[in-house]
Amino acid sequence: MALGTRASRWLLYLPAGSCLLVLLLLLCVQLGGGQKKKENLLAEKVEQLMEWSSRRSVIRMNGDKFRRFVKAPPRNYSVIVMFTALQPQRQCSVCRQANEEYQVLANSWRYSSAFSNKLFFTIVDYDEGADVFQQLNMNSAPTFMHFPPKGKPKRADTFDLQRIGFAAEQLAKWIADRTDVHIRVFRPPNYSGTIALALLVSLVGGLLYLRRNNLEFIYNKTGWAMAALSYIHGSSQAQFVAESHIILLLNAAITMGMVLLNEAATSKGDVGKRRIICLVGLGLVVFFFSFLLSIFRSKYHGYPYSFLIK
Repeated sequence: MALGTRASRWLLYLPAGSCLLVLLLLLCVQLGGGQKKKENLLAEKVEQLMEWSSRRSVIRMNGDKFRRFVKAPPRNYSVIVMFTALQPQRQCSVCRQANEEYQVLANSWRYSSAFSNKLFFTIVDYDEGADVFQQLNMNSAPTFMHFPPKGKPKRADTFDLQRIGFAAEQLAKWIADRTDVHIRVFRPPNYSGTIALALLVSLVGGLLYLRRNNLEFIYNKTGWAMAALSYIHGSSQAQFVAESHIILLLNAAITMGMVLLNEAATSKGDVGKRRIICLVGLGLVVFFFSFLLSIFRSKYHGYPYSFLIK
């Protein structure tokens, strides 16, 4: 107090211009100290986020971490937050599927050559951050939001999951629009189809090897003739009873293929599973439609069109 009083009395004896200069110097020192403090705080936050990212591609956050690292300034980085409910008692199957896609996207960013401290992926589970859901007036999950480095999130910073779906590729496009950060999605290889084919080939090869001394059945013309016995009447004026059932089964297979194609196009599950469903549906439609067309061609002689099967 005595020092402050002496400084005040000392200023009284200075000319007006000198007093103004001293006050400006004091103000600059104070502002410089505040700016330095902000820079140190920002450096600490970025360092902490980078350390968490080195352990896990997606950083789990509770209410305190969310308010400190996502909401509170200063920030010079973007944060993608997935609000979800993954606990078994919540029975949110969509949340688990969306989380798988989110993990694929975050891993693609974490292990890419373009990885930097300008973008972080985080997750807030309802059971770990219910106060965050209340703060944002959020009553549904999963939800993806982008929190920009400056300012508040806009409407476009909330991902339109209902319209677009939650595939990692779609999330990457949305992030590129909001942050100018382009992420190339890398999915782990799925060897289930290759393994199944290898097992089938091994099984057939094993059976042939066990019967290597008795392979006459392969050259048995009578057996192949029985297998190829025709149940289709050769004229368009008549039809066998069995033929009606065959046509019914062929149409059912084509319908099943169309249903699978529609499911692959409209579902919001894993992209790999949707791709497999699409290929199976397309195979059913192409093969059985070709078979149906060949039957029609055999009954209506002179019909010029065919596809795959003549």
